[in-house]
Amino acid sequence: MTTTVPEIKDLQVIKRSGRKAEFNGEKIATAIRKGFDGTTNETYTAEDANKVYVRVLEQIEKNYKEEKTIKIEDIQDLIEQSLRELEYADVLEAFSSYRERRAESRKVFHSKEHKLTKAIEALSLKAAKDEDSKRDNANVNGDTAMGTMLQYGATISKQFAQSYLMNKKFAEAHDSGLIHIHDMDFLPMGTTTCCQIDLEKLFKDGFSTGHGHLRCPNDIISYTALAAIAIQSNQNDQHGGQSIPAFDYYMAPGVLKTFKKQFKQLLYDLFDVGGFLNYVAFKTITKEIDKLKSIELDITMFEQFYKDSEQVERIFYKAYDKAMARTDRITFQAMEAFIHNLNTMHSRAGAQVPFSSINFGTDTSPEGRMVLRNYLLALDAGLGRGETPIFPISIFKVKEGVNYNEKDPNYDLFRLSCKVSAKRLFPNFSFIDSPYNLSAYKEGDYRTEVAYMGCRTRVMSNVAVPSNTITPGRGNLSFTSMNLVRLGIKHGVVTLGKPDMKGFYKELDELMELVKDQLLERFEIQCSRHVQNFPFLLGQGVWIDSETLKPGDRLRRVLKNGTLTFGFIGLAECLKALIGEHHGESKEAQKLGLEIIKHIRKKADEYAGEYRLNFSVIATPAEGLSGRFTNIDKSIYGMIPGVTDRSYYTNSFHVPVYYNISIVDKLKLEGPYHALTNGGHISYIEVDGDTANNVDAFEKIVRLMHDNKIGYGAINHPVDRDPVCGYTGVIGDVCPGCGRRNFEAVSLEKIKCASCNQ
Repeated sequence: MTTTVPEIKDLQVIKRSGRKAEFNGEKIATAIRKGFDGTTNETYTAEDANKVYVRVLEQIEKNYKEEKTIKIEDIQDLIEQSLRELEYADVLEAFSSYRERRAESRKVFHSKEHKLTKAIEALSLKAAKDEDSKRDNANVNGDTAMGTMLQYGATISKQFAQSYLMNKKFAEAHDSGLIHIHDMDFLPMGTTTCCQIDLEKLFKDGFSTGHGHLRCPNDIISYTALAAIAIQSNQNDQHGGQSIPAFDYYMAPGVLKTFKKQFKQLLYDLFDVGGFLNYVAFKTITKEIDKLKSIELDITMFEQFYKDSEQVERIFYKAYDKAMARTDRITFQAMEAFIHNLNTMHSRAGAQVPFSSINFGTDTSPEGRMVLRNYLLALDAGLGRGETPIFPISIFKVKEGVNYNEKDPNYDLFRLSCKVSAKRLFPNFSFIDSPYNLSAYKEGDYRTEVAYMGCRTRVMSNVAVPSNTITPGRGNLSFTSMNLVRLGIKHGVVTLGKPDMKGFYKELDELMELVKDQLLERFEIQCSRHVQNFPFLLGQGVWIDSETLKPGDRLRRVLKNGTLTFGFIGLAECLKALIGEHHGESKEAQKLGLEIIKHIRKKADEYAGEYRLNFSVIATPAEGLSGRFTNIDKSIYGMIPGVTDRSYYTNSFHVPVYYNISIVDKLKLEGPYHALTNGGHISYIEVDGDTANNVDAFEKIVRLMHDNKIGYGAINHPVDRDPVCGYTGVIGDVCPGCGRRNFEAVSLEKIKCASCNQ
């Protein structure tokens, strides 16, 4: 049942400084929640905190009905009184202790030391499964020594940022659950979020990781090795992920170099140079090979060397065929090593596997196709024990005329990508033909092809530097998410009996103004840094135009190429709070949902025009955040059916996962939101059963995404793995690989046979 929360109007709070502020019940709820968080009792829920909150408001309403002001100390006294009356003795003790310590140390670290000590204590004594802060980054193992050390730094850094670097109103809005400032622990360092790494630029003259210079790679194995090193190195300069926007294009030259090397060596061996063929002739042949622009060639180009000998002609053909086969095999090994590297190498003092993504699918050259085919085959093969690789998150770029139709040159690779994804969950799929992605696309220029971070972040348009409307070398600067559900509750049917949309949009505008100012404040911190603060990202020219920076230059003129982003979460619950239905349940709700996100996008575009900065809107990628907002709102408003009655809010604009809806209808509903979220988006489709046995059906879903103008989509399905034989797929009562039942032994010969047949 919904808890009736007393509404306090026309009351001002007298702060310790003597200043007055409008009464804000959310701050009281936050203080109560911190009291509950300060205990070791894990049975307490948000409903307990809400019960105390309601009691406090009732007392304020009763005792201060005729008053115009209330002192902050009186509010704290009422909190303690309510805790005592409701018999939360341990919470009362925690709250009173916190209040006493806060009073004693108010001038030290802006009253944060008790909170800081408590946070460090939790990091030291609790496991990651029991402590939220140790799970802030899913890519960091918070139970390891280095992971814990990283979290120590993050905890102190957050407190420093809130106390000394951030406007107090931003910190309060974050603490109250009205907004969430992502990666706050990296705010003092001025790091940016993510980047699409231009490997062509990086490889041209080689690069340095700070411990020696790496030459331009000369074979495909070196290309993939240096690509992994680039991702690892750049991860140390940013707080987000790393992506490669055109992996097939970047790796293709490595295939050609490898082929040339193999072709020359095979000719040398087969000719037995110095005996069958003289050195002068062979040197002339190698010069011709060095001029090759493709691994596909017409052997008649060497006719001058074999016109008088059929045996020499046969040697040329044999050497070519063997060189192609060897190059193909080496390319597979390179792709296999790349995948293994990115799932085992670490960054940030060994505490984190780099969050990596690669985009591919549109290079139709023989070399690019060889890269892509072998990458997909290596992904299909899995890791050393057959595990499905998590990194890099693979994204296949779908484009009509390139790979979408059966007559397209790369259709076979699109088909293979569907087959692999049906088994391994990856690749995901992006769609260049969606109008908002197609608008910047220039045929033949892969830099204008949209590329996504695995999490969903996207960069394309560029109001700051229109000539840089490309993907490589750019990324997100920072993003902050807004709690749409809070606004829905305050202005919707659950509290007012009817939606107050005028009030909703007024507060939404105020919230966006707050977030805009916070993003700009953080942007100024980022711009105040120098090249030496980011030795790889800027020192090696990874970020666009950064090679033009001098050591003392401020960073504004290059960082402005990135995006400053408004995020949002819980559109479904916001709609439920406003009108009683989410967008999967009615056309009215879908219409209102689109209206809300259009409003956010329009406001972001206005800011972009006003400031000449790339303000954008992202469908927030933060599953953990959805739980944080819910717990805080539940503490304030209680259990509201369909709104706060679950442990999470629905991510971004998604139709709730618990709602039964067809694939077709889900994509139709979510597609229009992709066009509005220019900072990033994704739609997930959940499929039951073994998709590996029905690639046609899998491909049909991808085509539905394309037809509904999805920008970026993923298909989730069950993936089981037999721990004995390593079979990957859906496993029922009997493993299709080795034929054993669960917990049943099986002969080694049968396991070997099953492994060979996979």
